[in-house]
This record gives sequence, structure tokens and C-alpha cells, in this order.
Amino acid sequence: MEPFSDQFLEFHPIHGTNVRLDYSGTQATRVESFANGVCFSKQPLKPGEIFLIEIEDKELGWCGHLRVGLTSQDPRSLEVVPEYSIPDLTDLGNSWVFAITRNHNKIIEDAEVLEAGEEGLDGGQRLGRGEAEDGHQEEAAPKVKTKTFFTDTHLYIDSVRIPRDKLVGRSRPGRFSHILDDLYKTNALPPTARRSRIGVLYVPKGQDLADMHIVINGEDMGASAKGIPTIEPLYAVVDVFAATKCVRIVQVEYGFSSLQTLCRKTIQKHIVHRMALDWLELPEALKHYCKYE
Repeated sequence: MEPFSDQFLEFHPIHGTNVRLDYSGTQATRVESFANGVCFSKQPLKPGEIFLIEIEDKELGWCGHLRVGLTSQDPRSLEVVPEYSIPDLTDLGNSWVFAITRNHNKIIEDAEVLEAGEEGLDGGQRLGRGEAEDGHQEEAAPKVKTKTFFTDTHLYIDSVRIPRDKLVGRSRPGRFSHILDDLYKTNALPPTARRSRIGVLYVPKGQDLADMHIVINGEDMGASAKGIPTIEPLYAVVDVFAATKCVRIVQVEYGFSSLQTLCRKTIQKHIVHRMALDWLELPEALKHYCKYE
């Protein structure tokens, strides 16, 4: 299943008190403190549709990082936006949020994991490793990448098919950007680093149920929440928390590529690296688009 999405994804105008959105509604910046940075998608997500964001800026001095997830709480129904996504939003019920850490984001399937509902999953709970994000943690499972990781044009999660084109972040153009780009492609840099791209989506699993998946730089981290009810619309949750200062939404094209995208792909196919664009006789606006997108 390849979701067809013709909607331009934006952040909801209802958000945490310390968040400021840009004019396009696609960039969210926390302007004060380390909390009150909870944001939502403007529209509910469709099955298999990924809400993809890129970390644009960070702030030193805080412990903790970005948090993402899903909620069936309509932002318009909230009397006040919770200060924290974990535990404030999850305590309201029907919210599933995952704390992104420098390591240990991969979900390890375990036969002893309880089925959804046995521990109140339908009411929302904390997922991930939360407060001990940068502390001592158990050994992470080794990353396993198939031989097609770099050649597949799509990421497959069960029946869902997502174009890989936008899933991997890029460094800012510079002297060593070609080296940094390779690090992003191999997922060698921390998921919490600048330019890292993190997405959340839900995959249908039977009647009125779904699993929530987190995708980090083109790699599926597994089902971080199972058995989520889909009777009510599900909104994406992005908590611009602590060390994460600013994020922006990356639009993913599922159907036919736009003319801009086709031009960019054609140009990039014939150059060694995007920095070589500086030597081409092209409009500056087109060079900028090819470098950053």
C-alpha cells in the first residue's frame, strides 16, 4: 500500500506556549525554556502517511531530546496544551509518544511483550527510554541493514511503501558536506543531530487497529506502539523538547513527482556531489533547491 496524500502538511495553530511557527506553518521553534514545545499536525494523518520532520537547530545546556508520536486527542478540544508530551499528554489518554535518544531507538521484538491493552495502551503510556535518555542503558541491538538499503527506492513497512527520496537528511553545504552526507546515509550520526530526519506513521493491522512506527534517517525503528485504535482520527505529535530547538516539516511525495523534484533528480544524477552545482550555469534558486532538498 502506497498512501496517496495530496495535502500539504503543516503544524496545527494550537501548540505549546513556547512554540513559534513560521509563516508557512512548517517550521516550529521553541523560543524559551526547555518545555511547552508540544506541536501537532494540522490535519489527521492517513494510514501509511509519514509525518517527517528535520532537526534544524539545537540548544546546549538541556538534557533530553525530541519526542514524537500520535494522539487521537483533537488539539481543538484541549483546554490547554500540555507542558510535556511525556507524561502530561499521554496521561490524558489515547496518546502514544516516543522519546528519541542518541542511541537505543530500535524496538526489539520480544515474545514476552504484552499485547496491546494489557497495560492500558489504549489510554496512552510512555514509550521509549524517556528520562534516562543519555544515562546508562542496556546494550543496543546491532543494526541490521539489507543489501538493498542504498538501492531501494522505497522503504517497506509491512504493506506500506514510502519513497526514500526525502527520508535521509543532508548536511549543510560546505567543504566536508560530501563526507557528512555519507554518514547520514549510513545512519552513523546520532538521530538527535542537526539535519537528522525523523518521521512517525501508523500501519493498519486489522480492523480499526494499527501499529505506530518511527523512521529515523530512512530506517524503520520497528513498532513502538501496537494495537492503536484508529476509530478516531490520529494526529502527529512533535515535542520540541530540551536540546531540540527547531524542527521543520519535510514534504514527502507519494504519487507523481513534481516538476521541481524531477529537475532536481535529473541534475543530481549527472554530478558527483551536490556541491558541484556551484560550477554549473544554473539559476541560483535552482542551485539552492538542489543542495538543500
